[in-house]
Amino acid sequence: MKVAIVGASGAVGQEFLRVLEERNFPLDELVLFGSGRSAGKEYEFRGKKLKVKELQHNDDFKGIDIALTSAGASISKEFASTITKYGTIMIDNSSAFRYDDDVPLVVPEVNASDAKNRPRNIIANPNCSTIQMVVALKPINDLSPVTRVHVSTYQAASGAGAQGIAELEQQIKEVANGEEPTISKFPYQLAMNIIPHIDVFLDNDYTKEEMKMNWETKKIMHTQAEVSATCVRIPVARAHSEAIWVETEKPLSIEEVRAAFEKAEGITIFDNPAEKQYPMPLFVSGKDDVYVGRIRKDITTPNGITFWCVGDQIKKGAALNTVQIAEYLIKEGEVK
Repeated sequence: MKVAIVGASGAVGQEFLRVLEERNFPLDELVLFGSGRSAGKEYEFRGKKLKVKELQHNDDFKGIDIALTSAGASISKEFASTITKYGTIMIDNSSAFRYDDDVPLVVPEVNASDAKNRPRNIIANPNCSTIQMVVALKPINDLSPVTRVHVSTYQAASGAGAQGIAELEQQIKEVANGEEPTISKFPYQLAMNIIPHIDVFLDNDYTKEEMKMNWETKKIMHTQAEVSATCVRIPVARAHSEAIWVETEKPLSIEEVRAAFEKAEGITIFDNPAEKQYPMPLFVSGKDDVYVGRIRKDITTPNGITFWCVGDQIKKGAALNTVQIAEYLIKEGEVK
């Protein structure tokens, strides 16, 4: 088994390395690729130093079984044919192919089998905020089809990459010292503030990030249920939080929903309001699962459930989900 990481020096690329090692992924050789700036850098994997190769239009992917790519949409589009030319399966973490009809969009806990139908040998990894939401929606949808979702997200600075974390950390120091905060990555100061704006605004005054949650949920869950989202950037380093209101075809009891969450793959329930126990980024950063709490009936409709969920968007929202897709392909004999 020969695996490649494309974008090895980025935040998700580095998480790929950690996740592959943590899960003892069954590979014999790992090859790292990056930009010209990253070429020559060395990273340790399983006790050995691996040197980053420059990504080029050549035959470097000949013999590579799976490529885990997270180098941005433009790079993914430019290099897709080079990566897949000799049969490599490209599992892409960018937005490049998510809405293409001939590219499956996969969250293994929800629609793993979609990964088998990949005409272009490309599988897309969804947006991080969508991933954690659909993991939580799946057990509810299995009880009664979801008809409508409202969600408000509280997204960490690292959702904007390593530069997002660096800017937040710099601003915190500057504000503490009474200095004017540096603003570059975000539209406004994020330290001591929240920004109800992620990605560009569209004609309907939703942002692209908000509409992604609508478009992607439909494709992943094979549903026509509409999702209305408000996506907010908050001054937290890592792990996204979401308040979710779900309506289903028939009323569901809290006991039914809790039991479904308890049995579901990839979910940990942390829900004891009397003891002030509920998921927070402070506890969920670095964890594999999506954590669910504050589970209760929606008092505005008999068919409604509302809950709070938190997930590490670099891990489950990016690297881990990608690696889990690869694990599924191996288990199903899709990779020889």
